[in-house]
Parts: sequence; structure tokens; C-alpha cells
Amino acid sequence: MNSATVRNLLVRGMLAGLAAGVLALLAAYLLGEPSVDKAIGFEEAHAHAHEHEVEVVSRSLQSTAGLATGVLVYGVAFGGIAALAFCFALGRVGRFGPRATALLLSGTALLTVYVVPFLKYPANPPSVGDPDTIGKRTTLYFLMMLLSVLLAVAATILGKRLAPSLGNWWATVVAVAAFAAVIGLAYAFLPVVNEVPEHFPATLLWRFRLSALAIQAVLWGGFGLAFGELAERLLNPKPATATGRAVPAAH
Repeated sequence: MNSATVRNLLVRGMLAGLAAGVLALLAAYLLGEPSVDKAIGFEEAHAHAHEHEVEVVSRSLQSTAGLATGVLVYGVAFGGIAALAFCFALGRVGRFGPRATALLLSGTALLTVYVVPFLKYPANPPSVGDPDTIGKRTTLYFLMMLLSVLLAVAATILGKRLAPSLGNWWATVVAVAAFAAVIGLAYAFLPVVNEVPEHFPATLLWRFRLSALAIQAVLWGGFGLAFGELAERLLNPKPATATGRAVPAAH
């Protein structure tokens, strides 16, 4: 793949990331923001008078312009990174076309980058979590993410090496089982973080975490579909078809 093709795919990846970011922004506003507002209400209702702080950025600005800026910038950035990963993966993970490779890459990234760390250290709404442990919690989350990505790469290499002797199906089964086993060990040995305050509504916590997962699914799924279509049109353009009747040659 030459540099011009990589550059074109990078631009298309950023555009697809922007489009997916718009969908994720809509999902965040409709699904996530109501839970955030309720969690903030719980925090304010249970805070002592001396704990109230001056609001530097208004809640309305956070839930509109702030949310849009964060989600869209993130969408463009991850779209560019995913496009570069696509350039490396195309043709190396099986005989898949651009659309299938883009969807496979998006699904794998969603699983390894978000779902696996999420199951160990799920997202929390405002008022959940001790401010004094935010550094520790952030470190553990990114450690789990890094471990998940590295293990996914190792599982892919293992599957490709086992394929000649076991066949594609059983090689994939063994690789996935090895990935799940090591992730299970990481879940067992990494520290547990449980800082949900007493009397915090379990339903609200569940809805917030479910909405966080849904937003990521919309983001990665939308990117996979959009980028797959753009990459397909770039790499496998349809031949131009003649329209109208051919003009007879003059004698």
C-alpha cells in the first residue's frame, strides 16, 4: 500500500470518525446525560454545606458544547488511528475485503479497548468514587486496557501460527480461549475498586454504565460501517458504466 493510499485512508478514517462521533454525541445526549443529571442531583442532596464548590463551567455548557467538543475531537482522533491500523491489518488477518476488515477491526477494538477494561473497572457517574483515589483508579484502568490490547495482538499471532496445523477454526478457538484465560487471571489478581456510596440508587448506576457501553458501541459500530464503505470505494472502485446509446462510427 503506497503512501498516497495510506494518506487517503487516513483522511477517510478521520471523516468516518467524525460521522461516528456525531452518532455517539446523539446517543450520549439522549442516554447518558439524564443519568449524569440524576447522579449530580444525588451528590448535591447528600453533600454538606461546606463541600459545595463554585461551578467553574455551567452544567448546561458541559452537557452541550463541552460534550460535543469532547466526543467529536475524540471521534476524529480515534478515526485516524483506526485507519492506520486498518492499513496494517488489511490482508494480514484473513481474506477479508475492506468492509469486512473495517467491521472486524472495529469490533475487536471495541472489545479490547473498552469492553474488557470496562468489565473490570466500569464507568462511574458523578458522586461515585473517592477523589483521593482517582490517580490509582486511572492507572489501573489504563493498565487493564494496555494488557487487553497486548493480549489481543498475542492471540492473533498465536492463531496465525496454529492455523497451518489446526486449521483456521480450531486455531481461532484456541487463541480466543487463551485470551479469555489470561484476561480472567488479570481480573482475579488486579485490585478491586468499589467506591459506590451508601444508598446510591443501583438502578441509576446500572443505567449509567449501560449507557456508557451503548455510546461506545454506537461510536465503534458507526465508524466500522462508515469507514468500511469509504475504504471499499477507494480500494475497489466500481468500473464506470456507459450511459446512453453508443454513437455509431462514421463511414
